[in-house]
Formats: sequence, structure tokens, C-alpha cells
Amino acid sequence: MNKNIIITAALTLVIGATAGYLLAPGKEMSIQTVAGQNSPMAKEPAFYRNPMNPVITSPVPAQDEMGMDYIPVYADDEGAASAPAGTVRINPTTVQNIGVRTTRARLATLSRTIRTLGRVTFDEERVARLHPKYDGWIEKLFIDRTGDKVSRDTMLMAIYSPQLVATQEEYLLALNNVEILKKSPFPDVRDGARSLLRSAHERLQLLDVPAHQIKKLETERKVMKRVHIHSPFDGIVMNIGAREGSRITPETELYMIADLSRVWVIVDLYEDDMPWVRAGDVAKMKVAGVPGRSFTGKVSYIYPYLEAKTRTVKMRLEFDNPELALKPDMFANVTVKAGRQINAVVIPSEAIVRTGEQEQVFVQREPGKYTPRKVVVGVDSGGEVQIIEGLKAGETVVTSGQFLIDSESKLREATAKMIEVQTPVAEPEKMNTGEMNMDGMDEMQMPEKMQMDDMNRGEAM
Repeated sequence: MNKNIIITAALTLVIGATAGYLLAPGKEMSIQTVAGQNSPMAKEPAFYRNPMNPVITSPVPAQDEMGMDYIPVYADDEGAASAPAGTVRINPTTVQNIGVRTTRARLATLSRTIRTLGRVTFDEERVARLHPKYDGWIEKLFIDRTGDKVSRDTMLMAIYSPQLVATQEEYLLALNNVEILKKSPFPDVRDGARSLLRSAHERLQLLDVPAHQIKKLETERKVMKRVHIHSPFDGIVMNIGAREGSRITPETELYMIADLSRVWVIVDLYEDDMPWVRAGDVAKMKVAGVPGRSFTGKVSYIYPYLEAKTRTVKMRLEFDNPELALKPDMFANVTVKAGRQINAVVIPSEAIVRTGEQEQVFVQREPGKYTPRKVVVGVDSGGEVQIIEGLKAGETVVTSGQFLIDSESKLREATAKMIEVQTPVAEPEKMNTGEMNMDGMDEMQMPEKMQMDDMNRGEAM
């Protein structure tokens, strides 16, 4: 029993001595001094922000309705006042965690290769549709199958027409009249006969009577029942509109002949490709019907209107086709090497943050410090975009993680604007800040004070 009492007394003395040593005034000052030397100087908050609503701020510490303390907001550094609105500072660890990547804007030459689909069609300048200029009947077809090749001046058909017969008779009468009156002593009579002959000859030409038949008419002086129709150029018969014995009128299409030694290819050009293409650009084409072969042509015309349904512009390409390998209505894969080149400041397309109303990028002012900047975007090519205004070559922009930076930037920019334009903020509720009107406190505590005075007087008595 005495042993236990002695041990307890010894422990009490040790604990008391230790507590006295730790709580001695000189020792306490020494600890605070050391701590003060090792801890960095605390920054003063610029303002305090409501944790539930960042728009609400206070210049002094406060609490919201739920009793949550306002969050202190500190200035970034000494140059924060001159930094643009929305500037964000991120420590290196966070930069690595959110995957921020950057690159430099550079000067480059942009070009584009456009790939699209096309359809082979006739060269409209090499298509002939033959119609008669008179009524009549088809006496004989010399070319009676579509797909046949014909050469220039090939005889296609023979036609009987009463109108042509009458015109031939007029021409023969004019010929005879000139011969009879060529010895007339009156110049007016001779001139009138020659004028009549010229008129009859021109009517035959205007009715497309071939020159060899007109010459034969002059030589034989005999009206021909059949008038021939000839091919105007080398080509292929694409359509025959009438057969032997058919009655024909000027509305009847007798033949459609196309020269396929050169063809057109019509392709669709989307709106974002329009600034790149111009007439004369080289085009390469492949078709499934001719495997393993590439055809080379050029852009000949860009149509001046937009297709409402497809939102595309038609573009015409020309290709030589001497072997007739390209057939009308073939589908083709077309590659156009746009000849236009643009020297510009370029950055990767992923660096652009599109907000719907404008485009912006985040510029790295220094490591860990990023500022939003509006830019004017031009054309894009191969994953790179032209910057017309707002950025210079050599500046560093964020290419990855900028959406997280953007959200924080928007928050800081909105807060800064609120502080600039808002009227002086009313002081928070005094109960929350611990600051109370002293007069109010006297009134509220008056009953308690009177009770204490009464008690003191009672003890004194």
C-alpha cells in the first residue's frame, strides 16, 4: 500500500514538472519565435466568396445562412492587378494532373487536298441534237443503231419533204433565168436575176441541204426527191428519234450524237472547301469500271449557285477520254489538289475553344499562368487552323485541358466583374460575423445586468 502511494506521488511530481517546464513564459516565446521563422508570411485575402454562390462576395470574413464560412480569395501575385480578366494560375502538380498541353503558334503555308464523289457526263459542247427545219418523211436510214460510231459528214438518213422540193424548183428556175438574162442590155435586169439566184441558194443552205447536193442540183438541173442528213462531227450515236417511214416535224429529234473523246465530271463541293478551289486546279480520278488506272484532268468551272437540298456547289472537271474508257453516268472518286496556298499564323484545331458566339484560345503568359484571348479564325487544313487576328507567331497556347481552365477562368472573370460594378456590399448579418451594435447589446443584456447588480448588493449587505 505504501509502495503504491510512493509510485503515484512520484508520477505526479514528474508530470507536474514537465507541465511547468512546457508552460513557462520564456519557453513559450521561444517556440512561437521558431515557428514564426519557419512559416511563410501569410497573404491577406483580397475578398471572401460565398461557398454556395460565387457571385456573392464580402470584403470581410462572413458566414452564409447555413453557417458556412466564406472562402478567402487571394491575389495571384504582384502583377495580378495588371493581368487580363479571367487569368488563371495553376500549380505544377495540378497542371500535370489535368493533362495541360501547350504548343507554339507558328507561321506555315496551308494547302488542302479535297476528296469528293463525281459523276461522268457528256461534254455539253460536244453534243449534237439533230432536228429538221421542215416537215417531211424519212425515206431511208443509213445509221439505224444507237452506239454506232460515226465520222464527220457521215450520211445518216434521207428525207422527202415537199418544201424542199419546191425550194429546189425555185433554185433551178433562178439558174435558168440567170442564163437567159445574162446577155440582156439592161443592167438592172441582170442584177435582179442574180439576186433571185442568191436568195434561192441561201434558202437551200438555211434548210440544211448539204453542199454536195446543191452542187449536184446545179450540175444535173434535176430536182432530188431525197435530201440527206449528215453527222456534224466524229462521235457516237446516243439516240435515234425516228425510223423509216416516220413523219417528222421540226419538233422531232432525229439523232443525238456525242463526242466522248473528252468528258465532264460533275462533283459536289462543300462550303468549307470553296475558299480553296479555283479553275485550273489539277484533279485525279478513279472509277470502279477501270480498276488500277488513274485519270488526270482539271477544274474547268465552278457553278455560281448553291444547291439548296445538299448545301453544295457543283464543280465541273474536264478529262480527256481518247480510248472511250470513261462512260457517261459512271461514278468516280475524285481528288482535287487545291492550288491555293495561304501563308498564315496557324495553331492546332483543338486549341480553339468555341463558345457559340466567338472563338478563343488560352495563352500561357508564364508557366502555370493562362489568359483567355479572343481570336478570329480563318480556314483550316489538316488539323491546323489559320488565326487572322488575336495571336502572333511564337506565343504559346493550350491544346489540352483548356476546358477545365475555361470553367475556372469564366468563374474568376465573372467574380472580378461583379466586384468592379457592384455597389458597396452591405455588411453581413452581425450575428454571423460576431460584430454587434454595442447599444443593442446593452439593451439586450440589461435584465441580466440588473440581476447581477442586485446579487452584488445582497452579498454586500
